Order: sequence, then C-alpha cells, then structure tokens
Amino acid sequence: MEISKSDWKLYREKIADWQERYMGRLNQEYIALLSSDKGNPSDRFWKLDERILKDRRHPGVRIELKKSSAFFDIADLICLKVITYDDLADFSEVLREAVKMILDRYGL
Repeated sequence: MEISKSDWKLYREKIADWQERYMGRLNQEYIALLSSDKGNPSDRFWKLDERILKDRRHPGVRIELKKSSAFFDIADLICLKVITYDDLADFSEVLREAVKMILDRYGL
C-alpha cells in the first residue's frame, strides 16, 4: 500500500514542525543535563556530547523521507514519542488506520 498524494504532501509539510518540536524537547533535556549539580562540568560536557551523537541519528532529528516507508516511519515517530497519534488528525482515515494497524501489530 502506498501513501496517497494528499497524505504525502501533508506529511512533508508536517515533518519539519514535528522535528522542531522534538528538538525543542531535546534542548530542554540538554539544558537540564548541563545545569545539574551531579558530577563535575567535564563529566556533564562529555555526557552531553555522547547524548548528542546518539540523538542526531534519531528520526525525530533526521529522517529520510520515502513514500515507500511513510506508514512505518510515522508509526516509528509515534513509538519514539516524537509525535502522538493525535498529530495525525489532519491525515486521511486510510493513513491513520494503516499506522494504527502497524502499531497494533507490534503491540505498541
């Protein structure tokens, strides 16, 4: 099953906002990490460096947009708490059901 043209267009429009929102949450987590009293400043710095290296590969930060994997990518974004199912309200029923089926299939 392939994503419809209208859902594909909407997905391409929304993904940047979803990623910005997610990266905003990451920034707050980074601030909390750096502001912590635990450990010394160099420990916090290196912990942040490690975290950024990991986060930069996260779909909430970087994703390759492919029509062929859009349903699975959206399900992943939900599983990884980048978005919620409610963020799909503007999409077609077909897309929402396909994503729901994927999530249900994997018990998510």
